[in-house]
Amino acid sequence: MTLLYFFILMKSRENQRKPKIAISVDKSLLELVDSKVDGSVIRSRSQAIEFFLRKGLQEQSINTAVLLIKGEHQENSLKKFKGKSLIKSQIEFFSKNGITNLYIVTQHTKNINLLLSEVSDSKINVEIVETDSKGNAKALQSVKDRLKNSFIAMSGDTYNNFDLLKMAKKHLELDKMATMGLMTREKTTGYGTSILDGDLIIDFQEKPKQSSTNIVNAGIYIFKPEVFELFENVSSLEKNLFPKLARLKQLAGFFTYGEYEHFG
Repeated sequence: MTLLYFFILMKSRENQRKPKIAISVDKSLLELVDSKVDGSVIRSRSQAIEFFLRKGLQEQSINTAVLLIKGEHQENSLKKFKGKSLIKSQIEFFSKNGITNLYIVTQHTKNINLLLSEVSDSKINVEIVETDSKGNAKALQSVKDRLKNSFIAMSGDTYNNFDLLKMAKKHLELDKMATMGLMTREKTTGYGTSILDGDLIIDFQEKPKQSSTNIVNAGIYIFKPEVFELFENVSSLEKNLFPKLARLKQLAGFFTYGEYEHFG
Protein backbone atom coordinates (compact mmCIF):
# COMPACT_ATOMS: atom_id res chain seq x y z
CA MET A 1 0.00 0.00 0.00
CA THR A 2 1.21 3.53 -0.80
CA LEU A 3 0.33 6.58 1.27
CA LEU A 4 -1.08 9.25 -1.03
CA TYR A 5 -1.80 12.92 -0.44
CA PHE A 6 -4.08 14.76 -2.83
CA PHE A 7 -6.23 17.84 -3.03
CA ILE A 8 -10.03 17.94 -3.39
CA LEU A 9 -11.54 20.87 -5.23
CA MET A 10 -13.72 23.14 -3.04
CA LYS A 11 -16.63 24.85 -4.74
CA SER A 12 -15.89 28.46 -3.97
CA ARG A 13 -16.15 31.64 -5.98
CA GLU A 14 -13.14 32.94 -4.10
CA ASN A 15 -11.00 29.97 -5.21
CA GLN A 16 -10.10 28.97 -1.65
CA ARG A 17 -7.14 26.67 -1.05
CA LYS A 18 -7.92 22.98 -1.33
CA PRO A 19 -7.75 20.96 1.88
CA LYS A 20 -5.09 18.27 2.06
CA ILE A 21 -6.10 14.74 3.15
CA ALA A 22 -4.37 11.35 3.34
CA ILE A 23 -5.58 8.03 1.90
CA SER A 24 -4.06 4.61 1.17
CA VAL A 25 -4.10 3.20 -2.38
CA ASP A 26 -2.92 -0.10 -3.88
CA LYS A 27 0.33 0.27 -5.78
CA SER A 28 -1.20 -1.11 -8.99
CA LEU A 29 -4.07 1.39 -8.79
CA LEU A 30 -1.63 4.22 -8.17
CA GLU A 31 0.35 3.17 -11.25
CA LEU A 32 -2.89 3.22 -13.27
CA VAL A 33 -3.63 6.74 -12.00
CA ASP A 34 -0.13 7.89 -12.92
CA SER A 35 -0.57 6.50 -16.43
CA LYS A 36 -3.41 8.98 -16.96
CA VAL A 37 -1.15 11.99 -16.36
CA ASP A 38 -0.50 13.33 -19.87
CA GLY A 39 1.09 16.66 -18.96
CA SER A 40 -1.56 18.51 -20.90
CA VAL A 41 -5.18 17.94 -19.83
CA ILE A 42 -4.20 16.09 -16.65
CA ARG A 43 -0.94 17.48 -15.34
CA SER A 44 -0.45 15.80 -11.99
CA ARG A 45 -1.31 12.76 -9.88
CA SER A 46 -3.62 14.76 -7.61
CA GLN A 47 -5.44 16.24 -10.59
CA ALA A 48 -5.90 12.75 -12.07
CA ILE A 49 -7.38 11.40 -8.82
CA GLU A 50 -9.68 14.41 -8.47
CA PHE A 51 -10.85 14.10 -12.09
CA PHE A 52 -11.74 10.40 -11.92
CA LEU A 53 -13.22 10.66 -8.43
CA ARG A 54 -15.54 13.45 -9.55
CA LYS A 55 -16.42 11.57 -12.75
CA GLY A 56 -17.21 8.40 -10.82
CA LEU A 57 -19.42 10.18 -8.29
CA GLN A 58 -21.33 12.01 -11.00
CA GLU A 59 -22.08 8.74 -12.81
CA GLN A 60 -23.53 7.15 -9.66
CA SER A 61 -26.30 9.68 -9.14
CA ILE A 62 -28.80 11.74 -11.10
CA ASN A 63 -29.74 15.09 -9.60
CA THR A 64 -31.37 17.02 -12.45
CA ALA A 65 -34.91 16.74 -13.79
CA VAL A 66 -36.99 18.43 -16.48
CA LEU A 67 -40.76 18.80 -16.18
CA LEU A 68 -42.44 19.37 -19.55
CA ILE A 69 -45.71 21.29 -19.14
CA LYS A 70 -47.81 22.29 -22.14
CA GLY A 71 -49.20 25.79 -21.81
CA GLU A 72 -52.79 24.51 -21.84
CA HIS A 73 -51.93 22.11 -18.98
CA GLN A 74 -50.73 24.81 -16.56
CA GLU A 75 -54.22 24.95 -15.05
CA ASN A 76 -53.88 21.25 -14.18
CA SER A 77 -50.52 21.98 -12.52
CA LEU A 78 -52.27 24.50 -10.25
CA LYS A 79 -55.15 22.20 -9.27
CA LYS A 80 -55.26 20.78 -5.76
CA PHE A 81 -53.96 17.22 -5.42
CA LYS A 82 -53.23 15.52 -2.10
CA GLY A 83 -53.92 18.78 -0.28
CA LYS A 84 -51.58 20.88 -2.41
CA SER A 85 -51.15 21.88 -6.04
CA LEU A 86 -50.09 19.18 -8.50
CA ILE A 87 -46.85 21.05 -9.23
CA LYS A 88 -45.94 21.05 -5.52
CA SER A 89 -46.63 17.30 -5.31
CA GLN A 90 -44.41 16.72 -8.35
CA ILE A 91 -41.60 18.78 -6.83
CA GLU A 92 -41.87 16.85 -3.55
CA PHE A 93 -41.55 13.59 -5.49
CA PHE A 94 -38.37 14.79 -7.15
CA SER A 95 -36.95 16.18 -3.92
CA LYS A 96 -37.33 12.94 -1.94
CA ASN A 97 -35.61 11.05 -4.77
CA GLY A 98 -32.39 13.03 -4.83
CA ILE A 99 -33.23 15.69 -7.41
CA THR A 100 -31.68 19.05 -6.54
CA ASN A 101 -32.21 20.94 -9.81
CA LEU A 102 -35.50 21.11 -11.72
CA TYR A 103 -36.21 22.88 -15.00
CA ILE A 104 -39.88 23.46 -15.78
CA VAL A 105 -40.21 23.98 -19.53
CA THR A 106 -43.48 25.58 -20.60
CA GLN A 107 -45.05 28.32 -22.72
CA HIS A 108 -45.87 31.83 -21.55
CA THR A 109 -49.55 32.06 -20.59
CA LYS A 110 -51.78 34.10 -18.28
CA ASN A 111 -51.07 31.49 -15.58
CA ILE A 112 -47.29 31.82 -15.62
CA ASN A 113 -47.15 34.14 -12.59
CA LEU A 114 -49.33 31.75 -10.57
CA LEU A 115 -46.97 28.93 -11.54
CA LEU A 116 -43.97 31.01 -10.45
CA SER A 117 -45.65 31.66 -7.11
CA GLU A 118 -46.27 27.94 -6.53
CA VAL A 119 -42.60 27.00 -6.98
CA SER A 120 -41.03 30.01 -5.24
CA ASP A 121 -40.68 28.28 -1.86
CA SER A 122 -39.40 24.92 -3.15
CA LYS A 123 -36.69 23.08 -1.21
CA ILE A 124 -34.83 22.36 -4.46
CA ASN A 125 -33.57 24.72 -7.15
CA VAL A 126 -36.45 25.30 -9.60
CA GLU A 127 -36.20 27.36 -12.78
CA ILE A 128 -39.08 28.00 -15.17
CA VAL A 129 -37.90 28.12 -18.78
CA GLU A 130 -40.35 29.66 -21.26
CA THR A 131 -40.28 28.45 -24.86
CA ASP A 132 -42.48 28.69 -27.95
CA SER A 133 -41.31 25.27 -29.15
CA LYS A 134 -43.97 22.95 -30.56
CA GLY A 135 -43.75 19.34 -29.36
CA ASN A 136 -42.21 17.97 -26.17
CA ALA A 137 -38.97 16.96 -27.90
CA LYS A 138 -38.42 20.51 -29.12
CA ALA A 139 -39.27 21.80 -25.66
CA LEU A 140 -36.74 19.44 -24.07
CA GLN A 141 -34.12 20.50 -26.59
CA SER A 142 -34.50 24.10 -25.43
CA VAL A 143 -32.62 23.22 -22.21
CA LYS A 144 -30.07 20.96 -23.91
CA ASP A 145 -27.09 23.14 -22.98
CA ARG A 146 -27.94 22.86 -19.25
CA LEU A 147 -28.00 19.05 -19.22
CA LYS A 148 -24.43 17.76 -18.98
CA ASN A 149 -25.15 14.39 -17.30
CA SER A 150 -28.00 11.88 -17.27
CA PHE A 151 -31.28 13.56 -16.34
CA ILE A 152 -34.93 12.80 -15.59
CA ALA A 153 -37.74 14.04 -17.84
CA MET A 154 -41.41 13.81 -16.88
CA SER A 155 -44.65 14.81 -18.57
CA GLY A 156 -46.17 17.73 -16.70
CA ASP A 157 -49.69 16.28 -16.77
CA THR A 158 -48.71 13.13 -14.83
CA TYR A 159 -48.07 12.36 -11.19
CA ASN A 160 -45.74 9.50 -10.37
CA ASN A 161 -44.83 8.25 -6.90
CA PHE A 162 -42.39 5.34 -6.83
CA ASP A 163 -38.72 4.59 -6.08
CA LEU A 164 -37.08 6.82 -8.68
CA LEU A 165 -33.65 6.05 -7.20
CA LYS A 166 -34.04 2.41 -8.30
CA MET A 167 -34.91 3.53 -11.80
CA ALA A 168 -31.83 5.78 -11.87
CA LYS A 169 -29.65 2.90 -10.66
CA LYS A 170 -30.94 0.65 -13.43
CA HIS A 171 -30.40 3.35 -16.03
CA LEU A 172 -26.77 3.76 -14.98
CA GLU A 173 -26.18 0.00 -14.87
CA LEU A 174 -27.67 -0.73 -18.31
CA ASP A 175 -25.86 2.24 -19.87
CA LYS A 176 -28.46 2.85 -22.60
CA MET A 177 -29.40 6.18 -24.17
CA ALA A 178 -32.77 6.19 -22.42
CA THR A 179 -34.86 4.41 -19.80
CA MET A 180 -38.66 4.61 -19.86
CA GLY A 181 -40.91 4.20 -16.82
CA LEU A 182 -43.47 1.46 -17.48
CA MET A 183 -46.69 0.17 -15.95
CA THR A 184 -49.40 -2.30 -16.96
CA ARG A 185 -52.98 -1.44 -17.85
CA GLU A 186 -55.86 -3.77 -18.70
CA LYS A 187 -57.06 -1.22 -21.24
CA THR A 188 -54.26 0.46 -23.19
CA THR A 189 -56.36 2.95 -25.15
CA GLY A 190 -54.77 6.39 -24.91
CA TYR A 191 -51.34 5.08 -23.87
CA GLY A 192 -48.11 4.43 -25.71
CA THR A 193 -47.33 0.70 -25.63
CA SER A 194 -44.06 -1.20 -25.33
CA ILE A 195 -42.87 -4.69 -26.24
CA LEU A 196 -39.99 -5.92 -24.10
CA ASP A 197 -37.11 -8.31 -24.66
CA GLY A 198 -35.58 -8.62 -21.20
CA ASP A 199 -34.74 -5.09 -20.06
CA LEU A 200 -34.93 -3.63 -23.56
CA ILE A 201 -37.95 -2.08 -25.23
CA ILE A 202 -37.70 -3.44 -28.77
CA ASP A 203 -40.88 -1.84 -30.09
CA PHE A 204 -42.76 1.28 -29.01
CA GLN A 205 -45.99 2.63 -30.51
CA GLU A 206 -47.70 5.82 -29.46
CA LYS A 207 -51.41 5.25 -28.78
CA PRO A 208 -52.01 2.46 -31.32
CA LYS A 209 -55.60 1.53 -32.22
CA GLN A 210 -54.86 -2.08 -31.30
CA SER A 211 -52.07 -3.49 -29.15
CA SER A 212 -50.71 -6.96 -28.40
CA THR A 213 -49.29 -5.84 -25.04
CA ASN A 214 -50.63 -4.32 -21.83
CA ILE A 215 -47.30 -2.64 -20.98
CA VAL A 216 -47.64 1.12 -21.28
CA ASN A 217 -45.67 4.34 -20.91
CA ALA A 218 -45.77 5.93 -17.43
CA GLY A 219 -44.68 9.36 -18.68
CA ILE A 220 -41.30 9.49 -16.92
CA TYR A 221 -37.89 8.93 -18.53
CA ILE A 222 -34.16 9.08 -17.91
CA PHE A 223 -31.88 10.21 -20.73
CA LYS A 224 -28.18 10.45 -21.36
CA PRO A 225 -27.31 13.90 -22.76
CA GLU A 226 -25.96 12.13 -25.87
CA VAL A 227 -29.57 11.39 -26.83
CA PHE A 228 -29.81 14.89 -28.31
CA GLU A 229 -27.67 13.65 -31.20
CA LEU A 230 -30.80 11.78 -32.38
CA PHE A 231 -33.12 14.81 -32.23
CA GLU A 232 -32.87 15.81 -35.89
CA ASN A 233 -36.41 15.97 -37.33
CA VAL A 234 -37.81 14.91 -33.95
CA SER A 235 -40.67 16.96 -32.51
CA SER A 236 -42.36 14.33 -30.32
CA LEU A 237 -40.61 12.02 -27.85
CA GLU A 238 -43.37 9.43 -28.14
CA LYS A 239 -43.99 9.52 -31.90
CA ASN A 240 -40.45 10.09 -33.17
CA LEU A 241 -37.72 9.47 -30.60
CA PHE A 242 -38.81 6.36 -28.68
CA PRO A 243 -39.50 4.21 -31.79
CA LYS A 244 -36.05 5.21 -33.09
CA LEU A 245 -34.36 4.33 -29.78
CA ALA A 246 -36.20 0.98 -29.70
CA ARG A 247 -34.92 0.10 -33.19
CA LEU A 248 -31.38 0.99 -32.09
CA LYS A 249 -31.76 -1.15 -28.92
CA GLN A 250 -31.01 1.92 -26.84
CA LEU A 251 -34.28 2.10 -24.89
CA ALA A 252 -34.52 0.28 -21.54
CA GLY A 253 -37.70 -0.26 -19.56
CA PHE A 254 -38.35 0.03 -15.82
CA PHE A 255 -41.62 -0.96 -14.12
CA THR A 256 -42.46 1.82 -11.67
CA TYR A 257 -44.90 -0.24 -9.52
CA GLY A 258 -46.13 2.89 -7.81
CA GLU A 259 -48.82 5.53 -7.78
CA TYR A 260 -49.78 7.11 -11.08
CA GLU A 261 -52.30 9.79 -12.01
CA HIS A 262 -52.94 11.46 -15.35
CA PHE A 263 -54.33 14.99 -15.52
CA GLY A 264 -54.33 15.64 -19.29
